[in-house]
Amino acid sequence: MELHSSVPARRNKSMIWCEQKEGGVVVSVRLQPRASRDEISGVVEGALKIRLTAPAVENQANEALREFLGTLLKRPKTAVRILSGEHSRMKRVAIEGVTQQQVEALLLFEA
Repeated sequence: MELHSSVPARRNKSMIWCEQKEGGVVVSVRLQPRASRDEISGVVEGALKIRLTAPAVENQANEALREFLGTLLKRPKTAVRILSGEHSRMKRVAIEGVTQQQVEALLLFEA
């Protein structure tokens, strides 16, 4: 039996696919590598759009994503795992020890 809630986060009529799981959340992320700076730039197609300076070469962008989200949410990099989309811009990311509200709050401070 799996217990979770799949209520989308909202901001300015944009919706983020974010699912509360036991011990953390799973969030949809659209990653843009080789950006001019590391930032959250809004919501695209239901995913949190994150721009990172790291290139999408030899897993550098994925590692930078884990570190960036960990830093923003005050969690260790090991608490951030990429569940799917390892070689794609669209990813599902699990973050342990945070709530859906903490992920939603990233839009308020970073966008």
